[in-house]
Amino acid sequence: MQNKITISVDAMGGDNAPNEIVKGCIESINDDSNIKIYLVGNNIIINEQLEKYTYNKEQLEVVDAREIIEPCESPVMAIRRKKNSSLVKGLELVKEKKADAFVSAGSTGAILAGGTFIVGRIKGIERPALAPLIPNKKGVSLLIDCGANVDSKASYLVQYAKMGSIYFENVLGIKNPKVALVNIGEEESKGNLLVRETYPLLQKENINFIGNIEAREIPQGKADILVCDAFVGNIILKYTEGFALTMFDMLKKALLQDTRSKIGTLLLKPALKKFKKGFDYTEYGGAPLLGLEGLVVKTHGSSDAKAVKNTILQCKKFANQQINQKIKQNINMI
Repeated sequence: MQNKITISVDAMGGDNAPNEIVKGCIESINDDSNIKIYLVGNNIIINEQLEKYTYNKEQLEVVDAREIIEPCESPVMAIRRKKNSSLVKGLELVKEKKADAFVSAGSTGAILAGGTFIVGRIKGIERPALAPLIPNKKGVSLLIDCGANVDSKASYLVQYAKMGSIYFENVLGIKNPKVALVNIGEEESKGNLLVRETYPLLQKENINFIGNIEAREIPQGKADILVCDAFVGNIILKYTEGFALTMFDMLKKALLQDTRSKIGTLLLKPALKKFKKGFDYTEYGGAPLLGLEGLVVKTHGSSDAKAVKNTILQCKKFANQQINQKIKQNINMI
């Protein structure tokens, strides 16, 4: 029997809010009767959107929040000043244990600040880390950290590796996942001071550490967990997204340039759809902020209903697999 889960969703965050956010929530509860949603935001606007849909009213509750935190605002100041924002009130539901998880496509900085200050870190975790899934030749890899801590210490990276291993094994079902340290070379002596300090520490941990990994090896799927500071991780993430979009744009132009190419494209259409699906961020849900007392997930700023739905389903798996409890049990607290 599946456990029920309650998720608070920031209805006002992201490029496509509230339309696609609301639609994604409706699709998730219509697909799974064990999910309850708190839709947090302007209740007038949200209720207007809800009138379009048929759904079980017991599975969805609107929580009124009239303020919105904009991406241009200082994250910490916005969290402190806008107590009636959809982001703050959504996070407070997690802190108060009324919700098992929080999902937002809004300001990454505000989500990180709010997650840390409102929900709070697991005791002993030095810094929480954003951990999205990125595609590779074999499936996906977990990139940790990609946006939470631009300046990191070796001890942070060790905790990222351990949290990432727990998440990957339990949510994706890959036993003993391979952990690699992102570097400019495979040799232990390569890299800046941070990675050189981190390497011997990871060797001592009870994880499947396979050594350094160069950027060109990431798409090959050599490692399941890619450990780095957020400066490096964010560049990898943004480059991957940009490269995929550019590649598909170039491919589309090449395939439609003349009649012969168009005919060939029709024959290749099923294979091309499958290929494109592997690079579609909406398939993988959002990036969990690992290391907090409750689950906080940042989904893509341009998320559509499909991405929102998959992020909600991802939250359910996270909660059912008791990831936070396993992090607490398996990480040696400092």
